[in-house]
Amino acid sequence: MTSSYLILATLAMAGVTFITRALPALIPRKLLDTPWLHRLNESLPLSVMVLLILTSLSYKDVSASTGLNSAELHLLLAQIGALISVLLIYHLSRQLLISMIVGIAALNALLWLFDGTLG
Repeated sequence: MTSSYLILATLAMAGVTFITRALPALIPRKLLDTPWLHRLNESLPLSVMVLLILTSLSYKDVSASTGLNSAELHLLLAQIGALISVLLIYHLSRQLLISMIVGIAALNALLWLFDGTLG
């Protein structure tokens, strides 16, 4: 990568960031008060969190033909358990920070629990 490429990429990212930040100020207020936009605003944080968590699940191949070893299976099960706990806590409390903390704690606790069962 050349330095000119990095400078152009940085300027492009800054431009996109500025446009997305300035766009709500440029859109007419009447368009911003539509019911579908309010519903989208209410459901978007949970949707984004679910997508981020689902894309972070690490597994190579869960098919039985390749023979998933126990460490990979325990990691996948711990991640799924943490995902379920995050979704449950967020559904009950609607607190993003609390659900993230619970998810991290659940992932570490499940990994610790599974590691204890391996030995």
